[in-house]
Amino acid sequence: MLIRIARADELPALVQHSDQPERNDGRAAYLTDLLTKRCTRPEWCMVAEDEAGRLTAATVLWTLPGREIPMALVLLEAPWGEPGLVTGRALLAEAVALAGSLGATALEHVTDSPTQAPQYQAQPERRAELLRLAGFERARDGRRFRRRPGPEPATHDSRLTWRSLPRLGCEPFISLLAEALPTSADAQLAARVATHGARRAAESLFADMEEFSYEPSWWEIGYTTDGTPAALSLPARNPSTAVIGLVAVSPACRGNGYATAVVARGTRLLVEAGADEIRGDCDAANTAMIMAFERAGYENFADRQEFTRQL
Repeated sequence: MLIRIARADELPALVQHSDQPERNDGRAAYLTDLLTKRCTRPEWCMVAEDEAGRLTAATVLWTLPGREIPMALVLLEAPWGEPGLVTGRALLAEAVALAGSLGATALEHVTDSPTQAPQYQAQPERRAELLRLAGFERARDGRRFRRRPGPEPATHDSRLTWRSLPRLGCEPFISLLAEALPTSADAQLAARVATHGARRAAESLFADMEEFSYEPSWWEIGYTTDGTPAALSLPARNPSTAVIGLVAVSPACRGNGYATAVVARGTRLLVEAGADEIRGDCDAANTAMIMAFERAGYENFADRQEFTRQL
């Protein structure tokens, strides 16, 4: 077995399966898009080669456009029936080492079920086992939502007055996040608070969202009639699609349906900006967000397990 960087003639195909042309084409198109957008580089694409010179495993380091440090692993492929997952473990060890040499302090990997484009992640149980053997821990049991073109949801909630980022500046957004995060039902957000404290977690989360593509006027806080900041809305675009990037509701204002108002408002703004499909994620335990997506016309099209490893 040889673990190495993929050669130019092996991109964007990487590991191919002769009986799965749709899977082969979809993954190759996805990697081509990542390379074009600089979410990865050719030297971040790793493969495992067996004694006969055949590619048997692959993975690709990923980051947001404009960043130089990898954040995640995508397009993970291994011989899933192999005892002990030896090839996959060797591949991930090299990928983790490469990411660390490039300055990464942590790596993520997500698995979606059912298997679907663009990564076509087969064998979810074996995939999770490989990640565990490679030192990754499950950080979140998530649900993925999608809204395709159709009638816009009602967006007017007379209880809230919306003020945008250009008018408010960043501080009210960070303050509301710092108030909301400690009691969030989202496991990843709770982990941030446990590690960094509420204020620092809010600052880092807001900074992460600023890496996405968005219009400042899209980002808003909804205020109640007495001037209380109740809900925060950060719709955006990631490298692939429009997203309901972040929703937060003040603990004192929960139970009033404000999350639904945020999702509906973010949806309208993105549709007006030309979005055809809009996606959003939340923790499986966050029943308020699940209801908000459903009421705004979104479908739960996949479940997503999120894994992380500190380097």
